[in-house]
Amino acid sequence: MQIRSFFTRRRPLIFALCLTLLLCVSCGAVWYTHPANQYKRAARQLFHDEMTASTLNMHYTLADPSEYGIDDYDAILPCYDSTGRQEGIEALKDALCFYQSLDAEKISRRDAHIRQLLKTYLETSLALSRYPYHEEPLSPSSGMQSQLPILLAEYTFRNIRDVEDYLAILAQTGDYFSSLLQFEREKKEAGLLMAASSLRDVARQCRTILTEEDLHAGEHFLQITFRERLAELNAGQSADASASDAPSPDQFLSAQEIESYIQRNDEILINIMLPAYEELAHGLENLADPSILLEGLAAKKDGADYYEILLKSETGSHRNISEISQLLVTKLEEEFDFLKTLLKDVDYDLLTDEAFQECSDLFPLKTCEDMLTDLRDRMTDLFPAFPDAGNTTPTIHVKEVAACLEEYCAPAFYLTPPLDDTTGNSIYINTSQTLSAIDLYTTLAHEGFPGHLYQTVYSNQLQLQYDDIPVQQLLWFGGYLEGWALYVEFMAYDHAAEIMQTSGYPEYAALLQIEKHNRSTQLCLYSLLDILIHHKNADLQQTAEVLAQFGITNSASVSTIYEYIAEEPANYPKYYLGYLEIMLLKDACRESWGSEYSDLAFHKFFLDNGPADFGTLNELAASYSSIMRSR
Repeated sequence: MQIRSFFTRRRPLIFALCLTLLLCVSCGAVWYTHPANQYKRAARQLFHDEMTASTLNMHYTLADPSEYGIDDYDAILPCYDSTGRQEGIEALKDALCFYQSLDAEKISRRDAHIRQLLKTYLETSLALSRYPYHEEPLSPSSGMQSQLPILLAEYTFRNIRDVEDYLAILAQTGDYFSSLLQFEREKKEAGLLMAASSLRDVARQCRTILTEEDLHAGEHFLQITFRERLAELNAGQSADASASDAPSPDQFLSAQEIESYIQRNDEILINIMLPAYEELAHGLENLADPSILLEGLAAKKDGADYYEILLKSETGSHRNISEISQLLVTKLEEEFDFLKTLLKDVDYDLLTDEAFQECSDLFPLKTCEDMLTDLRDRMTDLFPAFPDAGNTTPTIHVKEVAACLEEYCAPAFYLTPPLDDTTGNSIYINTSQTLSAIDLYTTLAHEGFPGHLYQTVYSNQLQLQYDDIPVQQLLWFGGYLEGWALYVEFMAYDHAAEIMQTSGYPEYAALLQIEKHNRSTQLCLYSLLDILIHHKNADLQQTAEVLAQFGITNSASVSTIYEYIAEEPANYPKYYLGYLEIMLLKDACRESWGSEYSDLAFHKFFLDNGPADFGTLNELAASYSSIMRSR
């Protein structure tokens, strides 16, 4: 799981209802006569407007906004309102009109590539905007009621301005949650309200995420992490002052200033944020209609049409639903054939939880540091070095999720660093959700090397080299990011099998290959169910019938699977369809590049041209082939 925003492995622009891209352009506006200058001016305005529209978004994107000309800004936590939504739609139309009219042949190849990504992103965003009330910012599994507190808890204090911005954002949470409640009221009027069970789940979360008892005891994680971040800031500033020629006491916080900040934080949490959560919980319970049951998007008006666009947006796939469904069915059959072949030569006593645990116990790599070192060592001949490897070597900190955050966190996640500071990278492990050694190894591949951490640092360093205006940071291509992480996770199963083979446990090497294909089968099945539920209107009973064919008959498990997919449309395809698109792109490159193909060349091509949608990547791959043949 990669986190810049949080949890659902997506990277939206922090507040999902902002409708993004508040670009001050019009089709007739001409800042300069040359298209290259027009593009640069528009990109600069776009980036500036997006950064200043949400301070939370800016903070997680840039460590030093002043380096990008952003000095004068107000700390803003953007709230929903219907007028702002409509203004956002008009801005999307204007922006799309501008980029469509821009002559790509008169700008640089790099700018033309970004212009194409912008155009694709804007087209999809505009299509989604036709269905304003199908979106759900308060999903029980990944809603802002749980995302926002963790984003706040991880808000880095690099200087005093960050502390002031943080407190200003925190003070706006009352208006923010009120706006979310207003959005839910509008959803109800539109006949698109959440199921009563989901609303009650969210209300329960609101009452447990922030409690009066914890706040008055000073034990809430937003109090604990605030004190810790202040101490870290002061320690860093004191160290800087000691290292300077003329240290000044103004460079660090006094004990009195620290206490004042802590008091302000506590007062805002108790007097603003806590009542906001209580109001939201109460309001959602009042909205709940027992007659509204949990269903997929297809059960709602225009839901199947919205799902098609959402699927394209989340996965970056250019294929239609029919083609995607056939692709998944074919892959499911392929995985079954793999499993049948593997199972022929395996002792069935190994196919138990106990055997898998024994395999994990025998796995020779025991620590996260050893696992990450091994994974990085195995990358040498398969993946390109970091673009700025000689000057900037990323460090990795593997941390445990604080006990007060465990209930709201995934088993593991990578906290994405800002574009301009990729030296410090953190992977968090949630110890309340016990991971076996094998699970931890493949998870660290997904989150670390060669997964999210490697891909993010590579992409950021490349953008810093090529783009003085990092507008690509604004775009979200979930299938590219999560497909890559799953792609390398499956490679890690092969590495683990090789480790067990060379360690003298060939039977467990075979077991790990079975585990790999079993996981692939499961994710493929869940992706198919996602389409059945959200596009074909499959209900709980029909979902149970499908799962029964695969041996999943426990009613509690069936309900959990159905509820998660129903509440998180397009989430499983974001991973698995993204992975399949990478494999198809890899096959196409292997065929068209001929003797020029290698896995290293493919990985470099993929990383150098992303994040991107797969339609654009396939076009680039074909052009890349022509360039190589002409050499």
